[in-house]
Amino acid sequence: MVARIYQPTKNAMQSGRANTRHWVLEFEPEERRELDPLMGWTGSGDTRSQIRIRFPSEEAAVAFAKRNNLAYTVIRPHVRRPKIKSYAENFR
Repeated sequence: MVARIYQPTKNAMQSGRANTRHWVLEFEPEERRELDPLMGWTGSGDTRSQIRIRFPSEEAAVAFAKRNNLAYTVIRPHVRRPKIKSYAENFR
């Protein structure tokens, strides 16, 4: 059982970065998903894949994983580098 700790990316449909400030701990799937032959639904017997815990910082998430003896990997977020330009540059 390995946990992933990461900071979620912003949704393509939102312009702001409101839900990207927190850190998330979730477990990697242990079983693969199976297709139900009757209904066509996708399911799995792995109940840990449903758990997502939010933390205010990376340090809090790592401390939780260490306190509960969880193996974890930290995925660092990609740093945004804004390109500063003026509105007039759109018309060059």
